[in-house]
Amino acid sequence: MEIYISIILASLLIIPFALKTFSPYVWMDIVYFGDLVRILVKFVARRRRRPLFFVLDRFLEQTEAHPDNTFIVFENESYTYACTDKRSNKIANALQSHAGYKGGDTVALFMGNEPTFLFTWLALAKLGSPVALLNHNIRTKSLLHCFNCCKAKVLIAAAELKEAVEDVLPSLIEQGVTVLLMSKNSDTPGIQSFSDEVEKASDDPIPRSFRSHITFKSPAVYIYTSGTTGLPKAAVVNQNRILTALAVLSSNGVVSSDVFYLNLPLYHTAGFVVGFIDEFAYACIYLFKKFSASQFWDDCRKHNVTVIQYIGEVMRYLCCAPKKDNDKDHKVRLAIGNGIRAEIWKEFLNRFGNIQIREFYASTEGNVGFLNYVGKIGAIGRVHFFHQKLFPYTLVKYDTERDEPVRDANGLCIESRKGEPGLLVSKITNLAPFSGYAQNEEQTERKRLHNVLKKGDLYFNTGDLMRIDKDNFIYFQDRVGDTFRWKGENVATTEVSDILTICDCLKEANVYGVQVPGHEGRIGMAAVTLKKEVQFDGRKIYNHVVSCLPSYARPRFIRMQSTVEVTGTFKQMKVKLVEMGFDPGRIQDPLYILDDNAKSYVPLTAQIYHAIISGSTKL
Repeated sequence: MEIYISIILASLLIIPFALKTFSPYVWMDIVYFGDLVRILVKFVARRRRRPLFFVLDRFLEQTEAHPDNTFIVFENESYTYACTDKRSNKIANALQSHAGYKGGDTVALFMGNEPTFLFTWLALAKLGSPVALLNHNIRTKSLLHCFNCCKAKVLIAAAELKEAVEDVLPSLIEQGVTVLLMSKNSDTPGIQSFSDEVEKASDDPIPRSFRSHITFKSPAVYIYTSGTTGLPKAAVVNQNRILTALAVLSSNGVVSSDVFYLNLPLYHTAGFVVGFIDEFAYACIYLFKKFSASQFWDDCRKHNVTVIQYIGEVMRYLCCAPKKDNDKDHKVRLAIGNGIRAEIWKEFLNRFGNIQIREFYASTEGNVGFLNYVGKIGAIGRVHFFHQKLFPYTLVKYDTERDEPVRDANGLCIESRKGEPGLLVSKITNLAPFSGYAQNEEQTERKRLHNVLKKGDLYFNTGDLMRIDKDNFIYFQDRVGDTFRWKGENVATTEVSDILTICDCLKEANVYGVQVPGHEGRIGMAAVTLKKEVQFDGRKIYNHVVSCLPSYARPRFIRMQSTVEVTGTFKQMKVKLVEMGFDPGRIQDPLYILDDNAKSYVPLTAQIYHAIISGSTKL
């Protein structure tokens, strides 16, 4: 008997040691399994509630339970849950009584990071209206396109964006759109002031009956994403998807005592869903207009921030900022985000201390996501049996030259082996649906991949190349298609090319992303040809791209394609650029760089490029 007891005790001691040695991640896999079960149970429980439970109801629950808790802090103003609730009620009541609005109408929201953005979204959610989150950087053609593709009836804009609205006002008036400006007065015919109406409105609660028409399949928001071709697409994020996100993000490690630093754009999924929707169920949000590397850690210390959100570019900017003696003097314990490179990850931890990095992978319209719950540097997630059963996915071989998956003799895709890059595709199911893009069936269908592993199946094409290593960690490799990422934004090359060729001196323009040492992502370069007997006019092209494109989409470099080889000092300068790590393309082509100070495209010299890679000149 004593022998058996000794064997059992020895086994209890040996098994954990053996698992740690031969399966070092098994305990974390078990914990993650528990998280997945909790997420599933929470989601199902909310789906079964009657009347139907939506994300808005979670905010209302928090307001009722903690009315005096601080919810949002912005600059020198703070707002409790109760204050936020009342302000959103005033906006909702003012809009509901407005002649240009009808209950359930889609409303486009055109403003930057400010509390009014959040108040207005809550107001529209109370009225049962889907909301199109417009990028406040876009102008003219892109702005009008984004507005039209969600069929909005009302546009609510921030006062500082009045000029951008005026540029497209004739088209909006022609469509009968109601344009409301968050100001107390407006002297532009067709643009109505709205802040004065909000101030006079009641803060009485909005009856639930106003949103009784909403179902789980109803659109909650339209979030715009740059596609592989053309103008931005409005991804349909329905009520079920946003409720799913709320359940999934509940496992990110944020607790009620946390202070959350939010400076990512609210018009993006990262800022709106991860930063706002998730955190209003838990933490106090410190909202900032935009990211500032020089002020970031001072703000964190001042406000006792414990959780930060990032994209890869943010982490690189923080690591590139001048070092200080108090770099590790802060209370930040958790960083949530995506896109951080392995070398930046290591540098960030070494410099700023033991902060837990919760790297994840997801997309606005996609139906699959990963979480690096182990903390493996460089990975975006890990293959987990239960996760893969809930959300079936695989990597398939991809032909980058033909820009399509490789198929066998039977017409089926070929799965990539471990260690090989492959296109990530995820099966479209009831649990993992794909809602597509508003008013764009062609682009929606381009994202559907048929006959992947067997005839008749249907998968979502993420457009991302991944790699799975021998330990089942998943690594992001690259994007496919004609897009590149710069300043945290996806840029569609076709859209930029189309806008460039509108300029009367350019005949053709081919846009692509190039890497610059010391910078995250790829920056835009346009290879252009001039019309016959026309001189290159850097100032005219500069004015054109500034008026038509947001800053992140403007080509910083122009390569003047020529048939005659440039010799002498100009060619020598190109050689120097290549030696410094820049790959401009054909060595003989003249190169120009966008210069905001000169308000023109000026010749790119080795001296200018050296200033860029050394950090003394910013792109």
